[in-house]
Amino acid sequence: MTQLPLRAQLASALGRSAATLSRMTGRGDGSVIGGRVGLLLEPDLLRQLARDRKLALVSATNGKTTTTRLITSALLELGEVATNAFGANMPAGHVSALSQQKRAPYGVLEVDEKYLPEVLDTTGAGVVCLMNLSRDQMDRAAEIWLLAQKWRRALSGKPTHVIANCDDPLVTWGASTAAAVTWVAGGQRWKEDSWCCPECGGPLDRKDADWACRECTFHRPEPQWVVDGDSAIDPRGQRWMLDIQLPGQANRSNAVMALAVADTFGVPVERALPRLREVTSVAGRYTTVERDGRFARLLLSKNPAGWLEAFDVADPQFPIILSVNAQGPDGRDTSWLWDVDYRILRGRPVFVTGERRLDLALRLDVADVPFTLCGTFSEALAMQPPGRVDVIANYTAFQQIRSEFGRAV
Repeated sequence: MTQLPLRAQLASALGRSAATLSRMTGRGDGSVIGGRVGLLLEPDLLRQLARDRKLALVSATNGKTTTTRLITSALLELGEVATNAFGANMPAGHVSALSQQKRAPYGVLEVDEKYLPEVLDTTGAGVVCLMNLSRDQMDRAAEIWLLAQKWRRALSGKPTHVIANCDDPLVTWGASTAAAVTWVAGGQRWKEDSWCCPECGGPLDRKDADWACRECTFHRPEPQWVVDGDSAIDPRGQRWMLDIQLPGQANRSNAVMALAVADTFGVPVERALPRLREVTSVAGRYTTVERDGRFARLLLSKNPAGWLEAFDVADPQFPIILSVNAQGPDGRDTSWLWDVDYRILRGRPVFVTGERRLDLALRLDVADVPFTLCGTFSEALAMQPPGRVDVIANYTAFQQIRSEFGRAV
């Protein structure tokens, strides 16, 4: 790799020092502060750190961190890979990741949906993975149709190869201006944000996985990769049993997206898939932690689509603790709770905690779901009998729970 200019070297080194100091003092994992220091000293640092690397950018409303981890695992077949493993998905986090692994010839970066155009333009990444778009943090992020439009503009005229989920009409529309697209039938369980055609505004007709606009030519492309239950079907028609350790249909979809990206980098399925099977948790997601004989499995869910996937993973025979906050990273507006169908929780013990537990309690009451209101997560956990319990929490609530257990990964 080309040596960085002296100013960039200094900025990168000071950023790494700031990140190390942050970790040593217990203030955080250093994945943001290191990048901020580096960018303060050299505003063009991200571009310079990305130069000469083969990069993949991963963006979606749900599943970014997990898919980034899976792709990284697969690409380790080729050599060292720089990545923002803990979800710091804005430019400061990207700078920190690339600085920490400055000699890695490959990089896989999770990118916030809103920042994708900027990061793509800055890094010149050769591969972009786009998985889904749904409402999320509407008080902070743009309307998702506007995000899809920004993706279209960002990809137009660039040589970037896009791996995109063709089952999501908004993702398909956002990716369709790219020079090359590999379409993946990754599934779309949450359809409430894509009943209208993003091209003309007309209604979309849906039949099983297929969809097409009733009023224009916009339709679902023919996929090269397909998620079929527990299997993946590759572009040659060969079926592969996924058999990954991460639970749920959403993670099987994430795994096939990762296989498609790895294939673009020249890593065949037979070498990539064993790597994916080694991943057991991602930044605390799906980790099981123990306290006084109570084994709590941690599930992260930040928006209606994410809660739908979490319910798919949660085991109905065990109690469940729900925790919701509304801090800056979560979005202050909790009205999205009304888009989640909580009736699936009827018949199992439900415990509610978090800063906005009263908002969630009202929603459950309207859905006729009996629950127990708890002041803290520790109180909710202590009320459980010894054995398994599932925990679903949104972003900052999830991080607080992780911190109680030493941020288990």
